[in-house]
Parts: sequence; structure tokens; C-alpha cells
Amino acid sequence: MNSWYFLVPILLPALIGLCLPFVATDKKNLHQCVGFVLVLELVSCLLAAFRCSGSLGLIRLGDFVFLLSGDLLGKFFSVLFALVFLLAGFFGFEYFSHDERETSYSVFYLLTLSSLQGLCYAGNLFSFYLFYEMMTLCSLPLVLHERTEASRRAGMQYLGYSLLGASLALFGFFFAQRQCYTTTFTPGGALAEGLAQARPELTLLAAFAMLLGFGSKAGLLPLHAWLPIAHPEAPAPASAVLSAVITKGGVLGIIRVLYYVFGPDFLRGSWVQYTLLALALITVFMGSMLAYKEQLLKKRLAWSTVSQVSYALFGLFLLCPAGFAGAMLQILFHALAKTALFLSAGAIIHSAGFVRVGQLRGIGQRMPDVMWCFALASLSLVGIPPLGGFVSKWYLAESSFLQLGSWGWLGAAVLLVSALLTAGYLFPILAAGFFPGKDWPALPRLRVSPLSVGALLTGCAGLLIFGLWPTGLLGLFSRIAGTIL
Repeated sequence: MNSWYFLVPILLPALIGLCLPFVATDKKNLHQCVGFVLVLELVSCLLAAFRCSGSLGLIRLGDFVFLLSGDLLGKFFSVLFALVFLLAGFFGFEYFSHDERETSYSVFYLLTLSSLQGLCYAGNLFSFYLFYEMMTLCSLPLVLHERTEASRRAGMQYLGYSLLGASLALFGFFFAQRQCYTTTFTPGGALAEGLAQARPELTLLAAFAMLLGFGSKAGLLPLHAWLPIAHPEAPAPASAVLSAVITKGGVLGIIRVLYYVFGPDFLRGSWVQYTLLALALITVFMGSMLAYKEQLLKKRLAWSTVSQVSYALFGLFLLCPAGFAGAMLQILFHALAKTALFLSAGAIIHSAGFVRVGQLRGIGQRMPDVMWCFALASLSLVGIPPLGGFVSKWYLAESSFLQLGSWGWLGAAVLLVSALLTAGYLFPILAAGFFPGKDWPALPRLRVSPLSVGALLTGCAGLLIFGLWPTGLLGLFSRIAGTIL
């Protein structure tokens, strides 16, 4: 297969999504169309990952070229995004069974997937920025889906923070256009050495603005506030996508800027690196603390996302191979765990109508299959072996000691305290859910469709399998790290 195949994962969901209003005559037909395209999308991403290489220049607009390319990093994110969308999409068939606006939701759901695949296969800053803006605009209707006053406020917050972050990224983009010998993603960076040395502080400022801008999508302080507002108002399948995937679009932007535009050698030891490390650790602690205090279930999980994604950012900002490997593992395991957690919350809300943590007493006896999946995802998020979260957190703590010297204990301590807080806001849900007390009356079980349970089990299976056998993943991430560090 040649590089033209990179267009398939991008165009397939977009074209089917735009056709849905005309071909989906009823819910059964809609579910068949969406299910078929999600399965086909995952297959096409796997084929592209194993069979395609090279780059594809499509359009030239003056100095800018719309370029697609397929490196190992982009292929990894492409398969991960397709998998999460498939799980959340199949879960949504029951969740939206009585929703009259399911067709419009499905249209924007597939368009969002298309834009995310574009991020994965973008070969330069120009292409990446276009798909990044498309991701924001296509995912906004997912937040607005309920069409309540609260969802409108959440949508405007999401849009406002996204546009602010995109503006910061755009400033860095125009600066990189002049300071780099190419804006094509180049492993190790593409700064023109003479220009960068002539104006180093301005170059560092541009890099910081760009990283902070993409950090807004990843929930990095101070542009994090949209997450706990948007997640509770969006439908549960959309919340899973926002937490597990949309935030990773921001992380992918940070990786491209750090390792493929400005380069780790230029940023290592600078005020930019240390400022970003400090922001990441503060975000890790702050998100865990606010999740610990939050009583709304989905909002608690949203604050958890703020904290857990910054684990990965901390590893990336260390600019070392072990930190990079730990960050990539955290990206994968957080995506799987948070998909399971938000979909479990959605099943509880859909079947029982419970939205607050205090209402979940005895829910483990009424929905045992859902709550066992919630338990496995929680254990991984805390970092309990043999689940995947333990592996990623181990590498992050180890790389903190290796890279930060005498300050390494601080990074490891913050990660440990955050893990304890994570246990503090997730384990009480499990305790109350499975052990409500002897005085708790026996209530009938609540039904959850086998398709929804299957989506939950698939995510949890990934946490267990890759936690037990992470060698293949570590080999992949080592290969990527070898090209950029």
C-alpha cells in the first residue's frame, strides 16, 4: 500500500458521518451504519500502521503545504483513537436508545474521529493546526448535545479555552515558520541553529506559548478549567471521548512541538522545561485534590482526568527516554481506564439515574458487571499491579529520580501523593457499592445490554493484558524515543 492510504482513516468517518442523515432511516439502521464504520475504521488504522509509510503532499497554499505522513508515533495514536471511539460508540447504542437527536450526535461523533485521525497523520505544523481546529469545532456539538442552559455554558467554556489555546499555538506556529528550516515534523527538531541562537529568549517564549496552547486541550494549568465543566454536561459516551481522546489530541500536539519542532536539545535545561515541569506537578496534585472533594460522579472523574493526563505531561517534559516511555504508557492506560470509568458512570446514570457519589451505596450488587469493570479501571488508575497503570507510574517515578537529581524526590513524592488521593476518591465508591451493610435491602438488578458490558470488558482487558506483558509496547516506544532523543 502507498501513502495515499493515509486518507482512508481520515475520509472514511467523515464521508459516512455526513451521509448519515440521508441513509439512517431508523435507529436500527443508524446503529448498523455507525457500528460498521467504527469497525472498518479500526481495521483501516491497523492496516495503515502495519503496511503504510512515507508522506503525501496534497495542496500547496503559498508557503504552506497540506502534508500527510505516517510515523510510528502517529500510527500509535491513530489505532488508540479508533479503538476508544469504537468502544464508546458501541456503548452509546443503548445509552441513546430513547434520544431523538442520536443521528446528529453520531454525525459529529464521526466528524470528530475524522479530525483526530487527521492529527495523527498530519506531517507538518500547518496540517496539524488545521485538523486541531477542526477537532474543536466538531467536538463542540458533543458537549452541547443535551441543549440545556448548563450544556450551553459548558460548550462556551470549552470553545473559549480551546480558542485561547489555539491562539497561543498559532503565535508559536508563525514564529516556528521563520525560525525553523522546515515545519515538517522532524525527529529531534527542526530549528535553524543560527536563527535560534541569535534570538534564544524569543524562541523559548514562542515554544512556551505553543506548548501552553496545546496544553489547554490536555488540561494543563492554567487552561484546564473546561474539563470539569464540559465533562458532566456531555453525554457519557462523549465524556469518555473527551477524557480519553480529545485530551490526547493536546498531548500529541505537545509531543510534536517538544520533539519534532523545537527539539529536546534546545529546550533541555531552559526555563521553559522547568516551568512546564512545575505546572505539570501542580496540575497532578490539584486535580487529585479537587477530585477527592467532588461529590458529582462525572465531575469527580473529570478532575481525575486533569490530574492523570498531567502525569504523562510530566514524563514528556523530562525530555529523557524513560520519561517518554512512561508518558506513552500513561497515555494508553489512562485512555483505557478513563473510557471504562466514564462508560460505567454512564451505565449507572442511564439505568439507575444516580449522578452523585453518595447515591452509589449498594450499586455493586445491582450492577455487578459494570462495577467490577469500574473497580479494575480504578485499580489501574491508582497504579496497583498487575494492571497497566502501575507500569506507567513506575517509569515516571524512576525517570524523575534519574533526570531531576536532588529534586527527583519532589516529582516522585507528588506522584505518590496523587496516587493516594486517587485511591481516596475511587475506593470509597467501590466500598459503598459492593459492601453497603447488613441493613441494606435486597434490590433487583439493573439491566445493562451485553454490548455495553462488552465495551467495558474490552477496555479492562487491555489494562490487564498490557499491564502483564508491556514488553512489546516498551519496544515500540523505545524505537520512537531513539529517533527523537
